[in-house]
Amino acid sequence: MNNPRWLDESEQRAWRSYLQMHGQLLARLNRQLQADSDLSLADYEVLVTLSEVPAGRLRPFELQRGLQWEQSRLSHQLRRMEHRGLVGREGCTDDRRGAFIVLTDAGRRAIEAAAPTITTPLVTPCRISQPAPRLPPTFTMVTAAVTTAAVEVEKPRWSTCNVGRKPMTAYQQHE
Repeated sequence: MNNPRWLDESEQRAWRSYLQMHGQLLARLNRQLQADSDLSLADYEVLVTLSEVPAGRLRPFELQRGLQWEQSRLSHQLRRMEHRGLVGREGCTDDRRGAFIVLTDAGRRAIEAAAPTITTPLVTPCRISQPAPRLPPTFTMVTAAVTTAAVEVEKPRWSTCNVGRKPMTAYQQHE
């Protein structure tokens, strides 16, 4: 039986700091989104992903891959969002069994209204910290390194409904 390699004291501090920052940031964003725009952070994630692609529509498996969610979580989330009119479904003419998840006008208005709620807690710490100009690139570099190390990149499966569209990597979707 292999003995696990435990984190040393410095690694443990870094890991705990990351978990604390992550938890606090997500909790704050979720509370603020709920209060300001009646969106959950999960709603926002779906809406922002759809808003960043041409025509504001993706096949469910593309959305699932971009969000890195389980299929059941995505299905339940989309059902709730459809009921509220934030997203809709459109059939795929080339694959009658397939569908697109589409950003509705109400969904676009909701994400535009929510933008200040998301950007304020993210931008403010970067502006008041020293040296401020280096924080955003540092966050980007750390995210890219973690993503590269933790995620096995899959070759996209593109159906005929996606012909002519440029695929986006998970990193591009979260830039």
